[in-house]
Amino acid sequence: MSENTPLLDGITVLNLASVGPAARASRTLADYGAAVVQISPTAKKGGKQIVPPFHSYGASRGIQKLQINLKAEAGVEAFLRLAEQADVVIESYRPGVVKRLGIGYETVRGRNPGIVYCSTSGYGQDGPASSWVGHDINYLAMAGFLACTEPRADGGPPIPGATVADSAGGGMHAVLSIMGALVRRGISGEGRYLDVSACEGVLSLMSLSLDQYLATGEVAGPRKVLLTGRYAFYDVYECKDGGWVSVGAIEPHFYRNLCKALGHDAYGDHQYDDAKQDEIREAFKQAFLRKDRDAWVAELAPNDTCVAPVYSIPELVDDPHFVERKVFMEAEHPEEGKFRQVSPILAGGVREQPVHRVRPHSETDATALLAGIGMSVEEIEKLRADGVVE
Repeated sequence: MSENTPLLDGITVLNLASVGPAARASRTLADYGAAVVQISPTAKKGGKQIVPPFHSYGASRGIQKLQINLKAEAGVEAFLRLAEQADVVIESYRPGVVKRLGIGYETVRGRNPGIVYCSTSGYGQDGPASSWVGHDINYLAMAGFLACTEPRADGGPPIPGATVADSAGGGMHAVLSIMGALVRRGISGEGRYLDVSACEGVLSLMSLSLDQYLATGEVAGPRKVLLTGRYAFYDVYECKDGGWVSVGAIEPHFYRNLCKALGHDAYGDHQYDDAKQDEIREAFKQAFLRKDRDAWVAELAPNDTCVAPVYSIPELVDDPHFVERKVFMEAEHPEEGKFRQVSPILAGGVREQPVHRVRPHSETDATALLAGIGMSVEEIEKLRADGVVE
């Protein structure tokens, strides 16, 4: 096998969600080479399903599409026949819905004992909150993430600049679980049901702070512990031109390097001295205001100080480091034209990608997919004529 062979080449995934953690997971699995099939409702039945912008989730890069009416008996059967030859099913309906539709785990497992069936939700498949609807901000709030972040001017928790719960708490959580289940299946031959809660994924991300509280009673609120800004060496500072730098000089030798570079050697022995933190922070603040951001980054970042620029999105997409590492790739939409998008950049992904030709949203792979599970031309045409598939 070549080093350029995708890690999940040969794995087939059926995804029943158009947005959120399941869509994030499917995007990542496709980036690892899985054959992902996006299962959506037919046009007449799809009023409640969100159609994401053309550029979202990698603009459907490497993803096949099929629309099925899962409220029709023939549609359920078509899905189950697809699932017989699949490795993974991902869904994000409310708990209990897939069972009522006739496509739940037990039913699918009856047709395919090796299936890895992943249900993604906000709060899990059971428990008092399992029926709650929500989005990223709700999961971050309930898992303590917002309460540990620097408050905004009115004292309230801030709205984060990234959908951490959807992407990491849910999407990456699902991918990690699915890959683990696939490894186990490779050993035992058995499939697995996975109950992925985005909120619990955030709890996992918060484990350092949670475990600290559970073990010591220390609460990781803003400016209360090391990783929430208690000390001057873990903070952000404004520079002369209005730009900002991030500082994370946790190790003592990196901290001393920083103090020396800023002209404050005297603070090198007071890294964790709480009585000195306001004084050190003010000294650092005044020092950083002497030069522009990029000048400080050029001076400090290569010299073991744990300093990096605070980039805006327009700045980072052209940063030489990201360009050299092929973080972004080209895509072209038939109506919207050419644009760039994030490449398969997680470790093990193949970054060298051709231009992605985005297909119209209405274009599906129904004929090829259904023929691939042994359906005749006549069967496929009947499903189309009856409005069961598109």
